[in-house]
Amino acid sequence: MPIKLKHINWKYIFGEILLLFVGINLAIWFNEWNTSRSIEKNKEIALAKIKVEMESNLKQLVENHAENQKIPKFFQELNSLKNDKDELLLTPQRWNAFVDAYPDLMKTEDSVSVGNGKYRYEGDTTIFLELTDLSDIAWEISKSTGIFHEFGYDCLYQLQAIYHTQNLVKNELNKATEALGNKSIDDLIRVLSFMDQLETQLEDQYKDMIKSIDNCK
Repeated sequence: MPIKLKHINWKYIFGEILLLFVGINLAIWFNEWNTSRSIEKNKEIALAKIKVEMESNLKQLVENHAENQKIPKFFQELNSLKNDKDELLLTPQRWNAFVDAYPDLMKTEDSVSVGNGKYRYEGDTTIFLELTDLSDIAWEISKSTGIFHEFGYDCLYQLQAIYHTQNLVKNELNKATEALGNKSIDDLIRVLSFMDQLETQLEDQYKDMIKSIDNCK
């Protein structure tokens, strides 16, 4: 009995395999492309939120930095006005000029004439420390989601440096608050002096990053 061989259409089979191969690769490519789009979108959102966060922090920092640095200047000038007996023997013009320069820090309590147009002044000193609420929520979210890995090395390095300096400022602010609570003026002035350097550095870091953060995209 003769054996009949079934004809195999190899072109059809290879065509099907090729279509399957192309289909799988297209699906993989589309999935990767879609994932890439999602990552880029999330990166843009994260960077935009960090930028807004830094702009808000910078505005607060500049205002409160200026106010808090009046405190060391105030005590420096106050001490320069005192004589060897720790007295304030001044003319009314000189005293009023001093009080007018620091209206929130010094109020006149009493004055007694000591002759020669001078008075012995006593004042009431009130110290208010401006507390800057430096937020790091946007930065922490970018780390917790892992999207910060997409920022690029230079950008990531700058951001890490900024938030490190920010934490140093917050730590020193806590020390200043503690010194004020303990009524330790010497400690307060020492901490504020160091804060002046840190806050100036942080302001510059904020400004540079705000200008260049769009390049992180």
